[in-house]
Amino acid sequence: MPTARTPRVPVEERLFSLVLALLATDSGLSKTEILSTVQGYRQRYSRSGDNAALERQFERDKDDIRELGVPLETIDDPAAAGNNQALRYRIPRGAYELPEDISFSSEETALLTLAAMVWREGSLSHESRRALLKLRSLGGAASVPELEYAPRLRSRDAAFEPLRTALDRGVVVRFDYLKPGDESARRREVAPAALVQHQGRWLVSAVEVGTGALKTFLLSRVVGPVQLTTTPYTRPDDATAERALADLEQVWRDRTATVRVEPLSDAETRLVKRRGTTRLDPDTLLVHWTDDNLLADELASFGPEVTVVEPDGLRALVRTRLEAVLAAHTTDPVDGGARG
Repeated sequence: MPTARTPRVPVEERLFSLVLALLATDSGLSKTEILSTVQGYRQRYSRSGDNAALERQFERDKDDIRELGVPLETIDDPAAAGNNQALRYRIPRGAYELPEDISFSSEETALLTLAAMVWREGSLSHESRRALLKLRSLGGAASVPELEYAPRLRSRDAAFEPLRTALDRGVVVRFDYLKPGDESARRREVAPAALVQHQGRWLVSAVEVGTGALKTFLLSRVVGPVQLTTTPYTRPDDATAERALADLEQVWRDRTATVRVEPLSDAETRLVKRRGTTRLDPDTLLVHWTDDNLLADELASFGPEVTVVEPDGLRALVRTRLEAVLAAHTTDPVDGGARG
């Protein structure tokens, strides 16, 4: 008979429970007491088995709450000096509470909570969870019904979080990168230099291992997980977010396309509102772009409402996309033959 699966306790709930437990004791708690009683640990604690993995989790959690500014103290047992298993842990409430001249009203607490709740995953999930943990452990609680309907802003690029972690640690990463037109993804090994957002999309500026070239990768084209290595690197002084954005802006300024649009069409309405678009005549626009494949996707989505005048390369990319759509709608899904 299969063993019932242990319910997963969210990281922030485990850390919050640990902080509360350590705040509630004056004499401190031993590691065994913590692992066997605190929410998030006790569910996986074995009184007779191996708890090595759980102990490693506790060590990481101690580092996490200290990074939050929590004054976690370690108390040595006089009867067992030097014995790590006999150490006791506590958080002195007086050293952790807010200064007497700082307090939050219920409205301020609600706003702080809402701000953290909005970012639930992706680019800011790590910080938002930590912010909520610190707010709650300091006694911040808001009973505001509207918070149950808080918006959720999502970052759809799964590569963001591991790449930012690599930036913080200063280590090399590996990932598979699929460029438009390629049949398969290519493995890249790079040292992340900066994460930037340009034209509404996230990119990573990185130094390519082996060549030393500074390149920019679109996060949405990273396929599969990002693998963090333990290989350290020293980021070049000129490999900054400012340089990455300046380079992207220069590419955007230099690349222009001339397109004809149907008057009063959706294409005209949308393209006229793009940053930097200028009207050459009543039905012809000059648009700027950074990535030719992304622009080709956008223009092809308008169908017959747009005609690319130049450059030729962009016109060919749009034509290829339209031909693919045509082929997909004129092929019999049963026998693969064209319809009569």
